[in-house]
Amino acid sequence: MARTLMRFTGVGGQGVLLAGSIFAAAKIKAGGYGLKTATYTSQVRGGPTVVDITLEDEPILFPYANDGEIDFMLSVAQISYDQFKQGVKDGGIIVIEPNLVKPTKEDREKFKIYEIPIITIAKEEVGNVITQSVLALSIANYMAGTIVDNEILRETMLSKVPTKVHDINNKAFDLGIKYAKEALKK
Repeated sequence: MARTLMRFTGVGGQGVLLAGSIFAAAKIKAGGYGLKTATYTSQVRGGPTVVDITLEDEPILFPYANDGEIDFMLSVAQISYDQFKQGVKDGGIIVIEPNLVKPTKEDREKFKIYEIPIITIAKEEVGNVITQSVLALSIANYMAGTIVDNEILRETMLSKVPTKVHDINNKAFDLGIKYAKEALKK
């Protein structure tokens, strides 16, 4: 792997910043280099939020993605999707929460868009909406080509959450992989 650029977008409070931190830390734990850069509005909760994640095998010389360089984006909020989609390269993968994000016809022609109801899965199958960031993490890793070994990513995630929620986060992680596999089959 040379360089993979990922982007998670949402609104403040949805856990995209945590997911970015976990991804970068897992890449480092796996023996590579990972860095996250984040942008969020002063409103924090409810405002547009984006985290860019740079993952490389060699030292990271430039931590920012230019427009049209992002390989993979996951979005769970329309406002952030609209604001940050221009960073994704033509033909890049975008995973959206279909209940909250509606891509245009042009977007569907320009990008590979997959619909996975992340928030619904977190609420109804895991039983806790807070786990949406863990679902996003495992979905992104699988759909972007398993950039970090799944067990290293899982271990890193578990090290960043309280022990009392390990079971539901493990469940969310596994469901993310399941839904990513299903989405890619369609």
